[in-house]
Amino acid sequence: MNYPDVETKLATARTRLILDKPFLGALVLRLPMVPADSSWCETTFSDGKTFFYNSDYIDALDSEQTQFALSHEALHCALSHFYRKGHRIKYRWELACDYAVNPMLINDGLKPTPDAMHLREYEGMTAEEIYPCLEDNDNGGERDLEQNKDDSSEDGENETPESSDGGGENERKKNDKQDGKGNKNESSKEGGQTGSNRPPEMSPQELEDLSVQWQQRLAGAAQQALQSGKLEGDMARMVDHLLQPKLPWRMLLARYMSATARDDYSYSRPSSRRGDPAVYPSLRSSETNIVVAVDTSGSISAEEIQEFITEIDAIKSQVRAGITLLTCDSDLNYGCPWTFAPWDEFKFDVEIRGGGGTSFKPVFAWAEDQDKAPDMLIYFTDADGVFPDVEPAFPVTWLVKGKTKVPFGQRIQLN
Repeated sequence: MNYPDVETKLATARTRLILDKPFLGALVLRLPMVPADSSWCETTFSDGKTFFYNSDYIDALDSEQTQFALSHEALHCALSHFYRKGHRIKYRWELACDYAVNPMLINDGLKPTPDAMHLREYEGMTAEEIYPCLEDNDNGGERDLEQNKDDSSEDGENETPESSDGGGENERKKNDKQDGKGNKNESSKEGGQTGSNRPPEMSPQELEDLSVQWQQRLAGAAQQALQSGKLEGDMARMVDHLLQPKLPWRMLLARYMSATARDDYSYSRPSSRRGDPAVYPSLRSSETNIVVAVDTSGSISAEEIQEFITEIDAIKSQVRAGITLLTCDSDLNYGCPWTFAPWDEFKFDVEIRGGGGTSFKPVFAWAEDQDKAPDMLIYFTDADGVFPDVEPAFPVTWLVKGKTKVPFGQRIQLN
């Protein structure tokens, strides 16, 4: 199909997304489309407010690839990748964001652009999970990093021709250097921006406000797509995960541990018949028995386990809880169980062997074989394993690293 101009090509692609993929289409509609100067934008780019594009780049794409380019930028914005970078290295973060977004679009049936970054091993992972993998990845991440080291910025952060927002990072950096030499940038007619309509840097507060705005847009787009029955697969799982209530896991853990504490007040009348006939509340206490299970199959790092153990230790003294520690991969580890009284320091000095599969059945079988059921079982895991066939009679709280769901119990997301 021949397009009379690039603007019509983009508008047609956007309309097709609205009809075929209303979730992505609703997100794309939030980004005004503005042609960008090729001196800083080689492909496409979004600052979270506008979709900037290189006309020559769009002209070389077919109609389906144009839909991919639009969706790519919109999904980066919806996931607030512009806000979540933190102190990470710029190039590596942007590459991780691309590896997180592109598989979802491809699995949703979109045709990738020729320069789209995609590795199957990163499918289903977030940018934060992918980022550390790029340090030692021989399949593309680290190799791409090495190729861009010569183009590193003054503060040591590596740049890339295709950023997490779509591209033009080397051109933008080149433009910065030209500005430093005294070259003038004319103001753009689009919003009065400087630097050949390159968007200005935003303050941390502006980025945070924009992130909140995109979360609201994400929820609205998801609702619209669900009503039309066109939100499923990886995209539906991603939306479901992002829209879950976000509370600090420490707060939730303390809440559920405290709920098991059997400290309450009794208003029963004293047995003695003498004295004041009034009935006053008296505190009766019984030690709470909590079983803590840790997945040591290799997917949980020693640092993460230690952080979890430290938090349990801080909470147990407040609720007067005795702790029984179990570690398990496909079976209970040697030495189980370890017991800790409320006044004992809760330590984890167990060797993490890793490499094995994950089964949750041994932990639950052990708990059910005891003379007394635990008041609560807390399981620290990525939830990728074999669950018991029957839900236990005692309460279970899962502290889950990752997106995997659990068949029963209270699930707390570890962010």
